[in-house]
Amino acid sequence: MAKVISRDGTPIACERRGEGVPLILVGGAFSTGAAEAPLAALLTPHFRVVTYDRRGRGDSGDTAPYAVAREVEDLAALAEEERGPVSVYGMSSGGALVLEAAASGVPFERIAVYEPPFTVVEPGDTIAKARYTTRLTELLSAADRGGAAELFLSAVGMPPEVVAQVREAPMWPELEALAPTLAYDDAVMGDGTVPAERLAAVRPPVLVVDGGASPPAMRDAARRVAEAVRRGRHRTLTGQIHDVAPHVLAPVLREFFTA
Repeated sequence: MAKVISRDGTPIACERRGEGVPLILVGGAFSTGAAEAPLAALLTPHFRVVTYDRRGRGDSGDTAPYAVAREVEDLAALAEEERGPVSVYGMSSGGALVLEAAASGVPFERIAVYEPPFTVVEPGDTIAKARYTTRLTELLSAADRGGAAELFLSAVGMPPEVVAQVREAPMWPELEALAPTLAYDDAVMGDGTVPAERLAAVRPPVLVVDGGASPPAMRDAARRVAEAVRRGRHRTLTGQIHDVAPHVLAPVLREFFTA
């Protein structure tokens, strides 16, 4: 993989596929650039697709202390490397990171996000988010990566018996290795509410996509994001959930980014 050096000196591992207009793919929690490979393969005939390992993951470096602004600088470095108009797609908390980067002034041409996991503004939701942050911090401070991974999986709605099965699966060591970056995704999400005032600073056209079979609260949050940005559009993919099928999503992204 190639390396791009971010502003603070952190090497960010990336891979480029195809030719044409650059399109950066940004993953969410527990993902590295490899997780975006199936979607990248479907988009490569139409774009120069860039996937990368967010800091602290895969082949990328990490520099303490963490700050969301450093991840914004990572995206800016990747965009600058392409030397021209760059579009970007963000999945889940990666979508929230993309929107924050755009609000910070990273010059994206077009933006698409899939279900940025903001919490619709309700007191119970914000309290739950604060408790999650506190507990995640405690577990990671105690170097309990397994506990942190379990906490996240439970927080996103995975039943206890399924979490127990995942712990026995071959993927578990990989999840434990990525567990410290759960704190990074948590920081990207802020207090969990849709940051409407911040999103108003996003200038490029934005497509916000959700799945028709996703929880109502997540779909509501997607609509609110589309309403908060200056040039937002909302689209629902019938029958899809948060783990969206690449072959369903790819044509929607291709249409939006080539409009």
